[in-house]
Amino acid sequence: SEEMSRIQMFLQHDSAYACVAEFGELGLVEFSDLNENVNEFQRKYINEVRRCDEMERKLRYIEKECRKALNAVPPDNGENPDTPMPSEMFNLELTFEKLENELKEVNSNKETLMKNKLELTELKHILRKTQTFFDEAHLTLGSTTGSESSSTSLLSAEAPVGDQHAPKFGFIAGVIVRERVPSFERMLWRACRGNVFLRQTEIETPLEDPVTGDEVNKCVFIIFFQGEQLKTKVRKICEGYKATMYPCPDTQAERREMSMGVMTRIEDIQTVLSQTEEHQTRILSNSARNIRLWFRKVKKIKAVYHTLNLCNIQKAIIAEGWCPSADIDRVHLAARRGTERSGTDIPAIINKMDTRKIPPTYHKTNKFTHGYQAIVDAYGIADYLEINPAPFTLITFPFLFAVMFGDCGHGTIMFLFALWMVWNEKKIAAEKSTNEIWMILFNGRYIILLMGLFSIYTGLLYNDCFSKSLNIFGSSWSLADTYTTMDITNNTLATTATIQLNPKYTFDTGSPYPLGIDPIWNIAQNQIVFLNSYKMKLSVILGVTQMIFGVLLSFSNHTYFKRPLNVISEFVPQLLFLCAIMGYLVVMIFTKWLIFDSEDSAIAPSLLITLIDMFLFKTHILPLFSGQQVVETLLLIVAVVCVPWMLLMKPLTLWMRNKNLLKTNQGLTVRNVRTVIHSREERVNIVDEDELGVGTSDDVDGDIKGDLDEEVEDAPFEMSEVMILSSIHTIEYCLSCISHTASYLRLWALSLAHAELSEVLWNMVLRIGLVSSTYAGSVITFMVFVGWAGATIIILLIMEGLSAFLHTLRLHWVEFQSKFYHGDGRAFTPFSFSVILDSSDD
Repeated sequence: SEEMSRIQMFLQHDSAYACVAEFGELGLVEFSDLNENVNEFQRKYINEVRRCDEMERKLRYIEKECRKALNAVPPDNGENPDTPMPSEMFNLELTFEKLENELKEVNSNKETLMKNKLELTELKHILRKTQTFFDEAHLTLGSTTGSESSSTSLLSAEAPVGDQHAPKFGFIAGVIVRERVPSFERMLWRACRGNVFLRQTEIETPLEDPVTGDEVNKCVFIIFFQGEQLKTKVRKICEGYKATMYPCPDTQAERREMSMGVMTRIEDIQTVLSQTEEHQTRILSNSARNIRLWFRKVKKIKAVYHTLNLCNIQKAIIAEGWCPSADIDRVHLAARRGTERSGTDIPAIINKMDTRKIPPTYHKTNKFTHGYQAIVDAYGIADYLEINPAPFTLITFPFLFAVMFGDCGHGTIMFLFALWMVWNEKKIAAEKSTNEIWMILFNGRYIILLMGLFSIYTGLLYNDCFSKSLNIFGSSWSLADTYTTMDITNNTLATTATIQLNPKYTFDTGSPYPLGIDPIWNIAQNQIVFLNSYKMKLSVILGVTQMIFGVLLSFSNHTYFKRPLNVISEFVPQLLFLCAIMGYLVVMIFTKWLIFDSEDSAIAPSLLITLIDMFLFKTHILPLFSGQQVVETLLLIVAVVCVPWMLLMKPLTLWMRNKNLLKTNQGLTVRNVRTVIHSREERVNIVDEDELGVGTSDDVDGDIKGDLDEEVEDAPFEMSEVMILSSIHTIEYCLSCISHTASYLRLWALSLAHAELSEVLWNMVLRIGLVSSTYAGSVITFMVFVGWAGATIIILLIMEGLSAFLHTLRLHWVEFQSKFYHGDGRAFTPFSFSVILDSSDD
């Protein structure tokens, strides 16, 4: 990682705001909180932070109104405004407050107008519908022959002329929500015991609710009754069902006159409402063009004041933090720009501090390496200056994925998909999609690109393209008539689906297939037996190679941090133990490939049995090379010796060192310093070198490049604790050499599963159309191709691809990184406006 420096900044009150704003634009300074014991609400600039919160609330309200009225907000054009000065903050507050008040006033007037319009619209429908009810009543009266039934008198609000004894009926008209009509009708019938008459009809056009803006279906009703008691009951029921009641004249002329007046008022209100909406649209359109810019300005102001709250404020503002050592000059330039912008003459003072605090870890990345660094950081942030696995992961991750996903057809689809994302990355990034799954794929586009490219390569080595082989150079296996003893002829392939290949009889010893697996194995009956043996050995070779490389990287860590004891007590025995067992297995694999050819491959010894015999000290029936028994005995002795070497050497060395120092310096204070027990930093108690007045940190411990501890704790040296830790790490490493090697066999297992699934889809889906020799076969092929392509994308590319990705992730996190990588560090989190604004947009 980058070397970091602890810096202390002395800023003047007048220029502090501008300097911190420049640091935010630079994004290379991580500020430390110097007010940890001060409550958040008691800090200097808490009022300014609250003012920013209030401005954000107003902006969110304006944005909500823009989305409601305009149905959209102009997309963010990526404009990055300068951080407003404190004097501009007051102007922004006035602007937002004026807009908010104006919008609230407009919305209030609009809501009032819409309520009035709704009431008049409902009254219009009541007058129109009730007129229809009364017209039906008069027609009914005219069709009778002098006899009046009770129903006729109910429908008539006016008694016939000359009839002094006709009953007088009253009525109530109103509007109710359509969904409540059935319940409303039943309640009227039960409460009034059938002594009322209800007529209702639905309003054809849905009405808009002025509060929510939703469309509501309503019905017009009119209720006839006789007597004040029923009138009171009907009114209470209407109020309970939230029905709106309106006055309705008794005579037709009055109803017609009221209807004309209602129509005139509706037209007037609509005119005023249109003008109000135009005024609202103008306000919101102007606001929508600047809303993103305002949000960015407010967030920058808030971030600056929040950072100032981390500083120690006295006569001057004192700030401390971390920055990359290589970028200190840029920090000085940023402070100078801030001083010039604030208009003060006193420059900011930036000093480099000596500290015992552990710096944060910072890795410089670009858009290509960012995804791979994220994979490593997901396991754990690297310790400060610890070797970073990301550059190696850049190649090993897509390669191991491709070993499990080896199919040049599937790899081509994956590569083209990633290439499309890379080609259109600016356009896709500008859209700022909210689909989380899609953004995960887009952010990992370069990982997918290399995974697809490596899958094409391994697919060519496996000679596998959608489960079929490519016969580019011609098979190196001979099926001539000379092998009639095995019933194999040149016509075998045309009449037999599969054949049994025996290298002793059918392999042409002239030259093997130039690239990858011979295509003849695609139709061989013993294909799986051959590929299993090949891929299993390949998995072991790749796994042991990567583990040895991981152990070698630990040597780089030990030497850089000046830990010679770790090199002798950990690196050397670990490397010898791994090479003596698993490294020897890899050597036997290559030896077997080189010694046995197609003529005597049948008598080649089993490597698994050979390895078991090695531990049992058995004599091999067919040794791979002369002196094999002696070599295996020596390797086994080395492996056995390495176990107590790892277990005892470091604890005994630390114990002897502590004992000698205590004898030499009787009565001196014993302090706690850090050492490393099996690549883990643990605390042991030895005499503090500063109190001895002699030696250096290398003389005392030899394991640390400078003591970066933040705290020093008093504790006695416990040999038992050191031995327990040493025992745990020794047992863990010895067992992991076997288990991790077995874990790499997942490369073979997933490769086999992927190939078999691909073959199943070909034989059970696409082959249905391909075997047909009629014209209908082309139609069937087209139909089944759609199903085959869909299953290939969903099952083999998405599901199998995700499975291979997760297994590759495990191999890197557990099997590879555990050999050298601690991942106990703290990430460098600089004060950066770009990070703050991007996170707020998400």
